[in-house]
Amino acid sequence: MPSSETNIDEKKTGLLFFRHVLRKVFLEDWLTKLVALAITLALWIGVTGLSTPTTRRMADIPLTLSYSNKTEITNSPIQAVSIVISGDKRKINQITEAGLVVSLDLSDVQPGDRVIQLTADNVSIDLPLGVRLQEIQPSRIAVRLEAVEEKEVAVKVETQGDVPDGFEVYSETATPGKVRVRGPSSYIRSLTSVSTDKIDIGGKATDFTARQTPISLSNPKATTLESVVDVMFKIGEQRVERSFQVPISDGGGKRLPVVLYGPTSMISAIKPGELATEKRRDPSGAEYLYPVLPKDLEGKIEIRKPKVQ
Repeated sequence: MPSSETNIDEKKTGLLFFRHVLRKVFLEDWLTKLVALAITLALWIGVTGLSTPTTRRMADIPLTLSYSNKTEITNSPIQAVSIVISGDKRKINQITEAGLVVSLDLSDVQPGDRVIQLTADNVSIDLPLGVRLQEIQPSRIAVRLEAVEEKEVAVKVETQGDVPDGFEVYSETATPGKVRVRGPSSYIRSLTSVSTDKIDIGGKATDFTARQTPISLSNPKATTLESVVDVMFKIGEQRVERSFQVPISDGGGKRLPVVLYGPTSMISAIKPGELATEKRRDPSGAEYLYPVLPKDLEGKIEIRKPKVQ
C-alpha cells in the first residue's frame, strides 16, 4: 500500500508539470502566438463577416420565363420584378441591378391559363454567398400557355409595282407551294396561308424568278420550317377575249359560237376561216362539236366557250 509521502510527491510532480505547460502556452513565444491569433481573427472576420446584416430592395429586375418546346406563352406576362435581398452589407452594396436576372422554369406547367406564385423557392437568381432572396413583388403572375402544333399551308405571293402598260402577269408560282408552320394551337388552326415578302414586279415585261424570297408571319410566336421560297412569274402581252362564229362543216350554214382568250396580238390576227370544228363525245357517249385551233396557236390560246365536256 503506497505511503502518504509517496502520494504527496506525485501531487507535487503533477503540479510542476501543469505549471510547465502553462508557461509554455502563455509565456514562451508569446509574440508569435499573438501574431497567429491576429491572423486567425482576421480570417474569421473575412470569412464570416462582422459587417452589419442588412436588407435592400431592388426594382426593375428582368424576369425570364423558360418553358417546354411543346408549349408557347401567348399572353404578355410582366417582364420585371422588385426583389428584397438580405445578408452581408458589404456584399449587398457591391450588387448592381444590371447584373441580376430572375428566372422561372415553367417546363412542368400544363397548357392553360395559370396563376404562378413567385417565391424564393421556385425562382433562381445568382447572388453572392451570404446573400439570400427574401421577397419578390409581384408575388404572382398570370400566364397563358398554349400547346404547339404544326400545319401545312399554302404560300401566298405578295407583289408591289406594276408591269408595263400592255402587259400582265399570267401566273406566279411559289416553290415549294406549301410550307409547314409551327406555333400556338389557336393561331395555327385559323391559319390558311402564309405570305411572301413583297416582290417588286415594277417594269417587268418578261418571265423571271425571284429566288430565296423570305416568308412573312404575322404572329411572332410562330415559325416556318422553310423560311424562303422561289417564285416564278410568267409575264406576257395583255390578254383579251374575242367571240367568233365558226362555220360547221355540213351544217347547212350553221355556226358554232366560240370565245377565245389570249394575247391581244394573237387574238386580233385570227381569221374566222382559220377555225374549224370537230365532233367529240362526252362521258355519256353523246356527240358534241368543239372548235379546232390552228397548230401554231395550240397552247397559247384558251378556248373559253364552249367548255370541254
